[in-house]
Amino acid sequence: MGIISKKQIIMVSLLPGGILLTWLLGYIPEMVEKLYSNGFYRILGPVLSRLTGLVPLSIAELLTLIALLALACFMIKYLVNMVRRTSSPKIVLARAAVLMLVVGSIVYFTFLLIWGFNYYRLPFADIAGLDTADIRAEELEVLCTELIQQANELRAAAAEDNNGVISIAKQEILEQAWQGYALAESMYPELGGTYGRPKAVISSRAMSVFGISGIYFPFTGEANLNMEVPAPLFPAAVCHEMAHQRGFAREDEANYIAYLSCQKHTDPFFQYSGTLLALINSMNALSAYDYTQYLELRQGYAKGVERDLSAVQQFWQQHQGPVSRASARVNDVYLKTNHQQDGINSYGRMVDLLVAERREL
Repeated sequence: MGIISKKQIIMVSLLPGGILLTWLLGYIPEMVEKLYSNGFYRILGPVLSRLTGLVPLSIAELLTLIALLALACFMIKYLVNMVRRTSSPKIVLARAAVLMLVVGSIVYFTFLLIWGFNYYRLPFADIAGLDTADIRAEELEVLCTELIQQANELRAAAAEDNNGVISIAKQEILEQAWQGYALAESMYPELGGTYGRPKAVISSRAMSVFGISGIYFPFTGEANLNMEVPAPLFPAAVCHEMAHQRGFAREDEANYIAYLSCQKHTDPFFQYSGTLLALINSMNALSAYDYTQYLELRQGYAKGVERDLSAVQQFWQQHQGPVSRASARVNDVYLKTNHQQDGINSYGRMVDLLVAERREL
């Protein structure tokens, strides 16, 4: 028996085939937008999400556990074969490598078909008709000033916990998040559609250790949320994963769409959380450009906003370590592989869309 069969060769060819296809699609975003994002995926995404939404628990979480157990059994099996020497160690390892390559190729190509091609659609700025060219420093400063004022006003009437941090009912946030998208649809039809509601992840502590706020799982169409995420940014995190659910794969665009849907929501908690997300990104951009101006504007934060930001910072700092850094590196590679060449730094480009939005006012 050979190390690799003809059938396996065909399956492995899905990997280079998928890579070639994504390279070609990078040159025709208009076609991807029309035929895939607003065609095939517009049908598949909502249907898949609604079907898995019938189950209250995260199917993605269950599948991940099954996959990890299957991988462990797979490794044990091949180690046993090597110990028993049913075949030479080199042949055993080669067959194991082939099998893993086959599985990886199938998973990768399936990922592209059911969601991954959304990375190659038109930029949201083009879809929304927003001008993101030639952002001036003055525009960034005005943006930050306006967001500070907005955050302060929204925070003034918010309920607080015993630590003086904004208090929300997270399960209610999961149930109500769709309302912001329903209202945003009137502006951008691409944000509409009926999807399964976001789901709480039981193993949220593990997500915190890995530095993850949420995960969109394309194979089930589920927006999965880390329930330990601090309350101030939880609504924005929910809406971010829902943006992925609607076919917007780029992280910077998902952040902006999360902000937009939060702003359209009638609940002040959502509005505040979206504003806080925008404020963090915008002030980070200003800090890199003009740190003196950044420090000056920071003096304008209301005390409640300061406490909320401090709670968010402390939460993620306590989970920093080798695991979270490794997770960040993996995420960086994943983003770059999918043509987000700035990697995890691409999150900062949300600011361009925020400035462009204000140009339209």
